[in-house]
Amino acid sequence: MPEFLTLLPPKEALERLFAHISFNPGSEDVDTISAPGRIVAHPVTAPHPLPAFPRSTVDGYAVRAGDTYGASDTLPAYLTVTGEVSMGTSPDFSLTAGRCGLIHTGGMLPAGSDAVIMVENTQVVREGEIEALRAVSVGENVLKIGEDVAFSDEIIPAGARLRPAEIGGLMALGITRVSVARRPLVGILSSGDEVVSPEANVRSGQVRDVNSYSLSALVEQAGGVPIRYGIIPDDAGRLFEVAFQALQACDLVVITAGSSASVRDLTAQVIDALGKPGVLVHGVNVRPGKPTILAACAVPAGSPPKPVIGLPGNPVSALVIAYLFIVPTLHRMLGMTNPEARLGLTARITINLPSQAGREDWVPVKLRMENNSFLAEPVFGRSNLIFTLVRADGLACIPADATGLEVGDPVTVFLF
Repeated sequence: MPEFLTLLPPKEALERLFAHISFNPGSEDVDTISAPGRIVAHPVTAPHPLPAFPRSTVDGYAVRAGDTYGASDTLPAYLTVTGEVSMGTSPDFSLTAGRCGLIHTGGMLPAGSDAVIMVENTQVVREGEIEALRAVSVGENVLKIGEDVAFSDEIIPAGARLRPAEIGGLMALGITRVSVARRPLVGILSSGDEVVSPEANVRSGQVRDVNSYSLSALVEQAGGVPIRYGIIPDDAGRLFEVAFQALQACDLVVITAGSSASVRDLTAQVIDALGKPGVLVHGVNVRPGKPTILAACAVPAGSPPKPVIGLPGNPVSALVIAYLFIVPTLHRMLGMTNPEARLGLTARITINLPSQAGREDWVPVKLRMENNSFLAEPVFGRSNLIFTLVRADGLACIPADATGLEVGDPVTVFLF
């Protein structure tokens, strides 16, 4: 087992973990309507072009563009109205020279037409005849076949997250079932004799379990399925028993508390005993959350190792480390195209912030807008105070190569 607190940069620590894990998420077919937020398992191709027929983008008259050339307010072109395009049906007429057809937005162009003139650029002369008061070019006010997507185009790549736009696009093509990555099961264990359930009447010296629930919400948000295994006492045998059970059933196991140097903390020894190769990292050069544990354990022996992550017990530290390690691990498990990407923005810090060179600092900040730019105001609080994060909009990163930030310096803020 690595020496306690042989500190590694977060990126290097994560790479060490990933080097020991095989990421094979598996897939399942689900109804498209229930797939928002899911990750596409296999590339999706268009079963037909979209639009599947030429459509008008305006209300007006379908025309042969050549019949309108040279038309103006003072010298209009005269066209005979052959018929009207009924919505939702194919036109029952076609156009020849000097003829047009009344059409509405979304209507199918009749055969022989190649453009649409807007109704406001026409004038009815008499029943069955109009004046075209301007010229239109071929394809004007028309959606061509396949202009959105062509037949067999790859419309959504594997690893993409399905947003509302993708759901609409799939439905437009009649794709009502889609293959998505199976959501990883994440076992969450909270340890400590002092920890009790949120429903309990807290006695002196006890604290309610925060981490199981905040981590469950984070896992759900990141695309996993949280499974809480309850509160485990500070007993090595019991912790090993429950962790082993969780590792057999889940794809990732997270244990909170027991990762600091205290002699009462058993997490590192228990994790290392679960399976080979065991603990890979014990200590990350980051604040908060330095005593983080990253491990890969094969259960049963000989099977592919699964990730096990030991988090500090303090709620702020636990969540910060979860954002840094659990979220990218889940994204990699899901086969996301760019698993390291996080939603961030640039803001300017409002006060001087010191930092230790060589250590990555993550500071909760509140964002506000001033002169069309974001300002990041640090939210100070100890790492065992959960409302430090509740009051924040995101985490500002002070990189390891900086000795701090001065007022007005740009900083990247990663949103919760």
